[in-house]
Amino acid sequence: MTLLSSPLHRRHVELGAKLAEFGGWEMPLEYAGGGVLAEHKAVREGVGVFDVSHLGKLAVRGAGAAALVDRCLTNALERIGPGQAQYTLCCTPDGGVVDDLIVYRRADDDLLVIPNAANTAAVAAVLTEHAPGGVVVTDRHRDDAVIAVQGPRSAEVLERIGLPVAHDYMGFETAELAGATLTVCRTGYTGEKGYEIVVAADAAVAVWDAVMASGESDGIRPCGLGARDTLRTEMGYPLHGQDLSLDITPVMARLGWAVGWDKPEFVGRDALLAQRAEGSVPLLRGLRGTGRGIARPGMRVSAGGADVGRVTSGTFSPTLRTPVALALVDRSVSVGDEVVVDVRGREASFEVVKPPFVQPSTR
Repeated sequence: MTLLSSPLHRRHVELGAKLAEFGGWEMPLEYAGGGVLAEHKAVREGVGVFDVSHLGKLAVRGAGAAALVDRCLTNALERIGPGQAQYTLCCTPDGGVVDDLIVYRRADDDLLVIPNAANTAAVAAVLTEHAPGGVVVTDRHRDDAVIAVQGPRSAEVLERIGLPVAHDYMGFETAELAGATLTVCRTGYTGEKGYEIVVAADAAVAVWDAVMASGESDGIRPCGLGARDTLRTEMGYPLHGQDLSLDITPVMARLGWAVGWDKPEFVGRDALLAQRAEGSVPLLRGLRGTGRGIARPGMRVSAGGADVGRVTSGTFSPTLRTPVALALVDRSVSVGDEVVVDVRGREASFEVVKPPFVQPSTR
């Protein structure tokens, strides 16, 4: 399979990035001169910059665009107005998760939908299937780049190059830089204060260079998908394909807050209402290690000698210096319980906790 490459690919090569396949794209895993631990620390303590151009970009435009998105996706779009963004999910009729994504509401007739890389076509298909005449869903996956600037010093870095930084969390503003129009969003996947910049692909290098130059005095680091994964796991943020899937519903993933339960219609509504009422499906829980064993996806979780579930995500937390994980476990397992994970034939003890594992600083 021929992998897609980011508009910033050349910069990654110049910076000594270790590249890997992700969602059909060749993207940086980590960079020379520090690796995952240094990149993780930069985001938690200073500032880091990520190329996340592999994320999908779908423009939904036309009279009835907002109503279409509200009818297809789980969250209640009425909760946000123009200039605001919302986390939501695209589900199948039986409640499985096609993808989790963010919707940016520019106007009632102009929305930007950001799915995960591998699921862009599937989300576009759902929206297109339900679109009324006059609403057009346009795939801009290759037309735009996305640069994430994350960390306690992110606002100062962007302010120096004239970009807006004062808007609220999950809000966005437009600006001009390097002759291009940018959308500067107060969003991210790290749990730190940060911004995601959507920019035309042909202006991405200029914006990346401006951010890197502005952040030099703050020790800015380019960060890869390895650090992105450790950062999001410390927050308990789900990753589609592991913690969410066609088999792991929003109810199971404890994402009911991203579902507009009172909406009269959205794809998967009846199945999710029934699942919530039944109250018997396993739930996603946080696990914090009490020893050194690191839990990885697919590992068996047991309690009292009985199999109670499986790990969906797991890593060593660079911040806490201890293993952390997410696991889909029976409802008999509660916060405060001790469970055992089979780590390659060895028993590792974990305490069941409520994520996030690290206090978020997004606001």
